[in-house]
Parts: sequence; structure tokens; C-alpha cells
Amino acid sequence: MELIVATQQTGTQAVDRAAELLTHVVEAAGPRTFTSLVEQTGLAKSTVSRLLQALERHRLVQRDRSGVFRPGAVFAVYAARQGVGSDLVELTTPTLERIGARTGETINLAVPRGDAVVQVAQVDSVHLLGTTNWVGLSVPAHCSALGKVFYAFRTLPLPTGTLERRTPRTITDRTDLERDLATVIRRGYAIAREELEPGLVAVASPVRARDGSVVAAISVSGPTARITDRRAEQIGALLVTESAALSSILGHTVRTEGAA
Repeated sequence: MELIVATQQTGTQAVDRAAELLTHVVEAAGPRTFTSLVEQTGLAKSTVSRLLQALERHRLVQRDRSGVFRPGAVFAVYAARQGVGSDLVELTTPTLERIGARTGETINLAVPRGDAVVQVAQVDSVHLLGTTNWVGLSVPAHCSALGKVFYAFRTLPLPTGTLERRTPRTITDRTDLERDLATVIRRGYAIAREELEPGLVAVASPVRARDGSVVAAISVSGPTARITDRRAEQIGALLVTESAALSSILGHTVRTEGAA
């Protein structure tokens, strides 16, 4: 009996210490260093290191390249689902910037809200032509690449009523839209070519949480003069790769056929 009680106390103590560390990281105004956490908790370095590793494994904290600690992917997923985008934006910024550097075009991060698509972050194009600040703007989902992603994977309910025609290339027939969404699922990314605005092309891919649900989408957009059909395919392949890597940070793993 004494052994059982001692084990329970030790386990509770470990939970309390881990919770204390997590609280210090989450409530801090900025990233926390390992040294500052050791000093604030008064715990041994080996204990702090062991607890932080456990918190990292469960995606409750994350360590960046400089070695500092910040809230982990679990909080970003919660933020995406609850309408608080700051954690998700912070987590995805390196990915958005990397895609921007690879393409030179405008990069956007969007999340679903009710029946709408909300763009919460943007990396501007290196080109003057085609640069628009889309953050906070509301656009019809059926004629945007981001919206098609959320429709295709049923994160947003399919639209009812008449589909607004924004350009001569906007899809307004429901059968055609369903056919286009099936293509999105098959290839893993959506394309909207001059469907929202004349001369504008956008490509988007889904970001998944641990359970496989699509919690966000990333898009690359620019003028038709630069994003040709061939380049759109190349950007789509890039987005699929980058979105998969980002999804893995959020805990999503792709199951191979035959996996248990």
C-alpha cells in the first residue's frame, strides 16, 4: 500500500511540474528560454529538460530553431476551430514565408468560419503587379481556390441558392462545381483561374488536424501572365508538399494502405 501511495504522489508531482512549465510557456508575452524556465520553476535542469521533452512529444509546446519554447500545435488547432487565429498564424508563418520565397507570389492562410472563408494571414508578392491585401476581405467561396478546398473536403457546407457570377469564368452550375470539387479531392489542390477576378489565378491546398479534418488552407495567387497552367500545376505540387508537412506538425499522419 505504501508503494502504491508513493507512486501516485510521484505521478501527481510530475503532472503538477509539467503543468507549471506549460503555464509559464503559454502565459508568457513571448517565447521562453530553457534557462528562464529553470530559474522560474527552481527545478533541476534534468527535470525541466525531461518534462519539456514530454510536452513536445504531445505537441503542447514546440521549440524553434533558436531553441526557445512557445505554445505547441495543439493550441494552434484549438485556435483554428474556435476563431482565434493568432496561434495558428504564428505556427504557419515559416511555411507561408517559405512558399512565398519559392514562388514570389502572394501567399494567404485562411480558416472556415460558419459559411464563409476568412483569410487571417498574408505574405506579399515580390512583384508590384497583382499584390492585394486579402486579409479580412470577404469573397464568394465558390469562385476562390481557398473556398473550393473547404467545399471539397466538406469543411464548409455546399452553397445553396444562386451562385454569384463574378466573371465570365465563374462556375455557377452546381453540377460543374461538384465536378470541379471532385478534381480538387483527386489531385489535392484547387485552382481558380479568373473565376473571382479577371486576370487573377489562385491555387490552394488543405491543412489538416490530427483527426484528418481540414482546419485551414493555404493559397498562392497572382496574375495570369505569371501563373500559367503549367506553373499552376507546379505550385499545386509545392502546396501539397508544404501543406502535408504543416499538417504533420498539427499531428496529422497519412495512413498507408494496410496500416493498422
